[in-house]
Formats: sequence, C-alpha cells, structure tokens
Amino acid sequence: MASRTTHPVLDTRALNRATLARQLLLSRAEMSARDAVAHLLGLQAQNVKPPYFQLHARLDGFDPAELAGLMESREVVRMVTMRSTIHTHTAHDALTLRPLVQPARDREVDYFRKGLVGVDLDRLADRARALVDSAPRTMAEIREDLLEEWPDADPQSLSVAARCRLPLVQVTPRGVWGRSGQVRLTTVENWLGVPAGAAQPVDDVVLRYLAAFGPASVKDMQTWAGLTRLREAFERLRPGLLVFRDENGVELFDLPDAPRPDAATPAPPRFLPEFDNLLLSHADRTRVVAPEVKGRSWTGNQAHCTLLVDGFLAGLWKLEAGVLTVELFDRVSKAAEEEIVAEGEKLIADMGGLPDGSDRPAPSVRFAPIRRRGAASGQLTADAALVVRAPDAARYLP
Repeated sequence: MASRTTHPVLDTRALNRATLARQLLLSRAEMSARDAVAHLLGLQAQNVKPPYFQLHARLDGFDPAELAGLMESREVVRMVTMRSTIHTHTAHDALTLRPLVQPARDREVDYFRKGLVGVDLDRLADRARALVDSAPRTMAEIREDLLEEWPDADPQSLSVAARCRLPLVQVTPRGVWGRSGQVRLTTVENWLGVPAGAAQPVDDVVLRYLAAFGPASVKDMQTWAGLTRLREAFERLRPGLLVFRDENGVELFDLPDAPRPDAATPAPPRFLPEFDNLLLSHADRTRVVAPEVKGRSWTGNQAHCTLLVDGFLAGLWKLEAGVLTVELFDRVSKAAEEEIVAEGEKLIADMGGLPDGSDRPAPSVRFAPIRRRGAASGQLTADAALVVRAPDAARYLP
C-alpha cells in the first residue's frame, strides 16, 4: 500500500530497464500484433510504415502482413488521439480513447478561433460528419465543402476544427503494408459500423499507461496523453499502487506486479522508427535519452529513425534499397557492434522489401562515420575511428 512516506529511489538505469520491459524491448514477446497494439495503447503513426517497424522491434516472428490484415479487417484503425497525433489503435481503443482526449481536441480548436469568426462549430461538425459518412473524403474535399457555408473563414482553421471535433479515421488502403493510398477520412463510428461509446474510465487508462510505460509520474502520463489534471486519478489509485522516486525526487507510480528488472539486465540493440512512443511518452525522457544526445533524433521538425544500444538512444538509421546505414553518436564495443549488425541484418531480411528468389542479395549493414557534438560549440564533428577498426570495411561508408 502506497503512503506518503519516504519511497525507494529508482535510478536512471532501473527506470530504463523497467520501461523497456513494459515496451517489449528487452526481449521480443510472443504476442499477437493486435494484443501488442492494445498493450502499448496504440502505435504512433504519423507516417505509414512506423507501426510495422515498432512491432518488428517488439514481437517474435512478426510479419507485416499480420498488421496489414488487421487494418483491412478494421480490427485496428489510424486516427488522431494522443497529443493530437495519428495513432494506430484497436477498434475498441479508437472508440473509447478518443472521447477521453476530446477535451484536449476542443481546446485545440480555441487556438484557431480568429479564423473561425461566425462559424457555428456544432453546425460545422454536423455538416462535416454528413459529408464523410456519405463517402470517405480527403481533407481538401472537407475544407471545400465547409467553405461553401463559411466562405470568409480561414481554410486551415476549418480543417483543424473538423479534425478536432470529429473522430476521423484514415480508411484503407492507407496504412496497409505494401500498398499506397491517398488519405481519405470518415468517422470511426461509420468505419466500424458501431455507435460511439463512452470514454474509457480515466482510472483504467492510468493503470494501462503504467503497464506500458511505468514507473511514471503524473506529468509523464499527462505528456503522453496530452491531457492535464490527472493528479486526482492517481490519488484515487494511490492505495493500490507502489510509489518510488527518481534521482531528482519526482514521485513515480507503478503497478505492484509489473516487471522491474535488475538495472544490470542486458538490453539488446533495437532499431526503432521515427516517432516511436518510447521516446515521446514521458515528461522526463532521460530514462532513454541521455542529456548529451538530447535533440539528436530530430532535425527541425523532422524525426529520424533511432537506434537503441544498451537500452539508450545511441544513433540513427535509414533503410534504402536493402542497405541499412547506421550513424552512431559514439564508439561502441566490438561485441555491441556485432549485435547491431546482427539485428540490422534481421531488420533487412524481415522488413527490407527485398525480392524473393535465389539471387536475393545478402543483407548489407553499413556504419557512417561517427558524428559527435563538440563539447564547447555544440557542433557535430566526424570521427573515422570506427571505420579504421571495422571488421568488414565493406560495411562502412567512406
């Protein structure tokens, strides 16, 4: 039973290993894709391919066709939920998590009120719903229809209002592995053929969040959900939770039976796509992103694919034409290097899109020269040391 007395301290490595265990990243889980999507409370899906790469890093024997099949059968859908970003959710969560975060979407509309002078938002939602439920529509088509009634409104503001007021899903073939399709939208109720339900109880979602991202603070969950005022829910649940503190004294909550592996537990390298929720779902991200590499996974507003080594952000990667290029932030041991290559070869073989047949090319993993931030200036500097000590020079870029 949690109390307000002194609580045990979890250092950064302990938090790292606990979070990796919840995220299925310490070892690949024998779990269906659908169960994984539910356990993880959805997969960040700003782009089409990341959900597939997220599951490849987490599930034993994952086949992209499994998630693609769930998309086509409408057992999972793509829609705006947490943090006003697109997530891949199970049908159940799509219907019940979106109502939970709807207050945040309503507040988002307020930022665009200058462009919505004279617009009746209830009328806007009704008109947009009738349009997209008659047939899936592009956002341009939705915007053009709304401009017929409100020609003096700002077009972008109308688009934002429609996206925020309605639970819109991106219909297939958008989001299906190996296929392409323009973004077309309809309501989640219309796509799934069921009426809107009530929001999941916030206390239940707190427990699910801790199961997938804990141990965590109130502020951590608020960052993940894009919501505020969650302290009351944590306090209601406090008697049944364990309470820890991090090294800065921040109170962390956790489920009593959740895994908290020893901080020395080995963590294999993992290739994560851009926008992986592991890196986005805590207010304090130092459990995965060390201060010295903060900001390295982004260029402007563009997120990069990231590499974990020993459980922490250690580099970037890209996969093109069956060649995986890895850019480390610093040197790694020979053993770690070999593990990275083995994991990279698995990624290429499983997800690289290489043609079948006897002439299928061997996986190719290459390391770019290391680039470090200068201690004084913050500039990136090249370091060719890794190339010199490469066991197979063909793997390394000049």
